Amino acid sequence: MIRISRHDMLVRIAQVVAERSSCSRAAVGCLIVRDGRIIATGYNGAPTGMPHCEHKCTCGHPNHVGLDWREGCPRHDPDLHCTLALHAEANALVFAARHGVATDGAELYTTLAPCLHCAGLIINAGIKQVWCGKYYADVDGVNLLISRKIGVASPEPD
Repeated sequence: MIRISRHDMLVRIAQVVAERSSCSRAAVGCLIVRDGRIIATGYNGAPTGMPHCEHKCTCGHPNHVGLDWREGCPRHDPDLHCTLALHAEANALVFAARHGVATDGAELYTTLAPCLHCAGLIINAGIKQVWCGKYYADVDGVNLLISRKIGVASPEPD
């Protein structure tokens, strides 16, 4: 039997957490980890009790009814952000705060690099290292983390 590293296990778990996402635009998962143990998880989606994010074309063209907004409607920007969903990083940090779990000095695993807003939350939460599965087109969040001396890396094995 080949035993995977703890790091690889955490990367995989973040990917599974992303499968809980309730946003049809993107599925993102996040873990907050201390001493190799998960202390909080989060995924992106609508706030508790609200309908899931559905990103369907609403331009009114009869051929576009039911299309995802990235699938063929020239009136929709394919890079348009979801305005309803809370990001996975924010949800993980809120969970930790709500339950009194300290995040100072912890690591964060996310399947997609943090946006600028989430990077600010990560800084204020005292996270020391961020592992990103994929880098988002807008790297302002990553650049902010790096400027504050927070480690940012792709989840490669140690």
